[in-house]
Amino acid sequence: MSRFITHKTKHVKRHLLGDLMPWILTVTVVLIILFSIFRFYIFLTRPNVKLNGKPYSYLFIPSNSSYGDVRKILIGHGYISNIRTFDWSARRMNYAGHIKAGKYKIREGMSNRELLQMLRSGRQEPVKIIITNARNPQEIAGKAGHLLEADSSKLMRLFNDSSFLARFGLNRQTAMVLFIPDTYNFFWNTSPAQFFKRMYREYQKFWQGERRRKCDSLGFSIPEVVTLASIIEKETAKNDEKQIMAGVYINRLRKHIPLQADPTIIFAWNDYTIKRVLNEHLQIDSPYNTYKIAGLPPGPICLPSVASVDAVLNYQKHTYLYFCAREDFSGYHNFVVTLSEHNRNAKRYQEALNKMKIK
Repeated sequence: MSRFITHKTKHVKRHLLGDLMPWILTVTVVLIILFSIFRFYIFLTRPNVKLNGKPYSYLFIPSNSSYGDVRKILIGHGYISNIRTFDWSARRMNYAGHIKAGKYKIREGMSNRELLQMLRSGRQEPVKIIITNARNPQEIAGKAGHLLEADSSKLMRLFNDSSFLARFGLNRQTAMVLFIPDTYNFFWNTSPAQFFKRMYREYQKFWQGERRRKCDSLGFSIPEVVTLASIIEKETAKNDEKQIMAGVYINRLRKHIPLQADPTIIFAWNDYTIKRVLNEHLQIDSPYNTYKIAGLPPGPICLPSVASVDAVLNYQKHTYLYFCAREDFSGYHNFVVTLSEHNRNAKRYQEALNKMKIK
């Protein structure tokens, strides 16, 4: 009797175990899935970006980067606490198939998910470029090349590419006309061609409407207006006399009198240390020598301010043909009609320079 009960009990246990096995397997699978989900959640959402106490930093991903390239950058800068969990997260978010170049602002304590979502979307930080006070294309290329992925040499290739510049109606001498002094936002991975095309759009906006009408009424082309404005830019820093000065130069151009603008001589010599233009400087053989050649030089001698451009477009009508810096070194000029008056003013100014021992 005892043996019969034991045998029957074992049979019942086996039967119950067989009935419970599917449930056990189901629970086990559920637990594994829950563990995987938990692990997935932890790997994706726990902080994994470390910046050594800094609240944020910038991550630069060059064009045509592979996942391995991005990984090396992150490791090289020490931006990731646990690269294994980042790799795991990147695989599941298929980041390798969505790599976008750019400059990205990363924050201390970002999770893998936050970082990868930003990188996948290409949500990069804009680069602010201030374009002003440039003497030549090299300075513009230098400023932009310092802040963009494309270096200055790549930008300069386009400044010297006649066929490329012809698309904008410009040439190597007039290329600077394309740039309107202002502050612009670009993406770090903007290509040289995209950089020029963006500036052309800004150029078109600037020269539409009233400015274009005034330019046409002057009988000047846009490059000619900007070239004259660049001379005025270097002649005076006083905005309240720029329209008068523009009137002097326009009077001389219409009378076919050489401009005799000292800033063009300094530009021709490419020596910005010259403080006093002497007779020996005037002998240079250059299309920018406005003492020898009548009319405007072939292009701007600097990037003029908007104030100087507008001074040309709104020049003051008068009969002045000459001007000379005042001997009080105030930065202002004396404007006169006759050469004899001008010579007297020039003599006083030269004497003041001698007294100050400016050579």
